[in-house]
Amino acid sequence: MSIASRYRGSKNIRRVGYQSIVSLTAILLISLLSYKLDVNLATVSLLLLALVLVTAMRCGFVQAMIVSFGAAGCLDYFFIPPILSLHMSDPKNWVALTIFLFTASVVSRLSSQSQAHARQSDLNSRRMEMLYELSRATLFLDRGQPAGSQMVLLILDTMHVEAVTIFDGNLARLDFAGACSEDDSTLAREAFLQNRKNPDLKTDIWQRPLRLGQHPFGGIVLRGPNLGSGIVDAIASLVAIAFERAQSFEKESRAEAARQTEQLRTAVLDALAHDFKSPLTVIMTASSCLSEMGGLTPEQNEMATLISGQTAELDTLATRLLQKAKLEAEDFKLNKQEVTVSKLIYRALTLKAGRLNGQRVQVSIGSQSIFVRADEELIGTAIGEFVENAAKYSITGSTIQVSALEDASQVLISVHNDGPTIPIEDRSRIFERFYRSRDASYRAAGTGLGLSIVQKAAEAHKGRVWVTSEHEKGTTFFLSLPRIVRRQN
Repeated sequence: MSIASRYRGSKNIRRVGYQSIVSLTAILLISLLSYKLDVNLATVSLLLLALVLVTAMRCGFVQAMIVSFGAAGCLDYFFIPPILSLHMSDPKNWVALTIFLFTASVVSRLSSQSQAHARQSDLNSRRMEMLYELSRATLFLDRGQPAGSQMVLLILDTMHVEAVTIFDGNLARLDFAGACSEDDSTLAREAFLQNRKNPDLKTDIWQRPLRLGQHPFGGIVLRGPNLGSGIVDAIASLVAIAFERAQSFEKESRAEAARQTEQLRTAVLDALAHDFKSPLTVIMTASSCLSEMGGLTPEQNEMATLISGQTAELDTLATRLLQKAKLEAEDFKLNKQEVTVSKLIYRALTLKAGRLNGQRVQVSIGSQSIFVRADEELIGTAIGEFVENAAKYSITGSTIQVSALEDASQVLISVHNDGPTIPIEDRSRIFERFYRSRDASYRAAGTGLGLSIVQKAAEAHKGRVWVTSEHEKGTTFFLSLPRIVRRQN
């Protein structure tokens, strides 16, 4: 037994002895005064019973029991014949003692329960106040610092526990504060790894997993007296909420950084594309003039033609960069008009006529009255990118098929070609900017911008794009746009 325990036990014995002596003295005084005043037995019995009741309520059962024996003795000595002698032979003595002891037992028990309830209510009230302070404090965590290192200090300071240990399973990070031991670290890890919830009331150690939804992400161990299952669960929930808030802020920060990076990249690409346009125009004009002037040797003429061709490619790339930057600008606005799908398709074919590499194109439109509300230039460019992409990868001599259909909710435009199959792992990524699959990189030249422009154009019109590709069936790119219903006059 510790020194503190022995001290508390000695103090309790002294308190019981002191209260018993005071109560017995009061009984003796009441008995002497009643004897001098010749008060009858019934009145004295009620007075002594009241004193037993008060002692049971204020002091407890032990003191009330001692007082009960003292009261029964005083009644026998002063008021039950033979007077001034202690025999306890009269049945009245035993009846009085029984009543006194019964009253002491019942009242002390009720009083003890009432006091315990009051103490528990007060403890719960203080716990709620501490939890409220802890919940408020979690709102002001420094978002630049780890949540775990801040929470252990807050819990130690606010909840008045002896030690706090938090294990973050996502980062494999351990934070602790107070009189922690190596066992606490082990218990915190086990709470996460084994999803363990184990209160140890003997040593005042509480262990809980930390969960986001139903999935544990860490563990917490609390050490200290006056903790309960409910309060520990509440603390664990507040810690989980603090971690979730920290993770949300981290995701927002990364998203904002990515957005700013994307804006900077778009601005740079836009500036470069604009800067490329002027010298490219001069080069294209100069190479055309050289060819028209004549007098060139065959080799020189071939070089001039090569310059014109490659300059045209650079001009196309610059145009695509400008289109991409335009689509990603925050102030970009569509010039939407009602237009027939057939007009969009034939516009695209005219735009890409020089890039079909001699491939035949077959157009199949379900109805000439299929309308969409779209930016004619942007959607025409998107369809043209599909057609150019099909021409690049289709088998020489095969036919590119361009189709358009409508149903109750959408207009579906597709471009099909017979060519190499697109691997499954590439189908979800070929619409990303600058992405090119390994198989495509050596089959045809490209920048990886065209299909990303198609996707952005579709998203701007609340549509979508996708691709199917099967061996012996070819590859088909789809563009889906919202259908509009035109009223007939």
